[in-house]
Amino acid sequence: MTGSLDGKTAIITGAGSGIGRATAILFAAEGANVVIGDLSDGVHATARAIEAAGGAVFATQMDAGSESDVAALVETAITRHGSVDVAYANAGISGGMASLFDQSVEDWAEILRVNLIGPWLMVKHAGKAMWEAGNGGSIICTASVAGLRSGAGGAAYSASKAGVINLVQTSAQQLSGTGVRVNAICPGLVESGMTESAFVYARDKGVMDKVGRLNPLRRAGQPIEIARTALFLASDASSYINGQSIVVDGGLSTSHPVTRQLTGKTAA
Repeated sequence: MTGSLDGKTAIITGAGSGIGRATAILFAAEGANVVIGDLSDGVHATARAIEAAGGAVFATQMDAGSESDVAALVETAITRHGSVDVAYANAGISGGMASLFDQSVEDWAEILRVNLIGPWLMVKHAGKAMWEAGNGGSIICTASVAGLRSGAGGAAYSASKAGVINLVQTSAQQLSGTGVRVNAICPGLVESGMTESAFVYARDKGVMDKVGRLNPLRRAGQPIEIARTALFLASDASSYINGQSIVVDGGLSTSHPVTRQLTGKTAA
């Protein structure tokens, strides 16, 4: 039986846990040679799971917001497999929920470096490699429903993800005529490495029934549900989808009913 990514080479960042790990395992099961990176050593556990299932994988610890690290990851894929067909810029950090007045310039700079500059670096290096090879390709970026409107993340995180949504639009246009597609996925609340503490707290307090209650499906998403969307965008099944941001949130963004008000002095 053939897979939808047979013979293709896929790069995935943030593959040490959550969405990145689920995607790497799924891509490998669908026949891709996967080259995965993550700042944490969890990326090696992901690689072991892929190898145990008979998949082809190369794993390395790297910083998704570092140009030299991203360029090296792309070069590794080309050296090992001859091409880059799929690049998934998935790595990200939350930055917490501090208010506009409590975060520092350094906080904002680091969140933007990882969450927005990181995906741009993947577009820059993987996109150039795909363009030069002349075989097209698919670049995927993890954005968020927080990038669509307020109520789903802190200010810096939300701004970074809004930037990713625009990045895929401008990148798709700048890669016009190359056959390289650039799209984003906007997850809602998903159980992942980034949200692990919230889920652990909910389980410890016995309130898991309240997690995800703001969306119409009344539950949180699982990493595999985002990974399946990434597989669709990586495969030829999405061959005419370009410059789009696909929302996978259980319906949360149909309302975003959360309003967060500053404490203390308020407007009249």
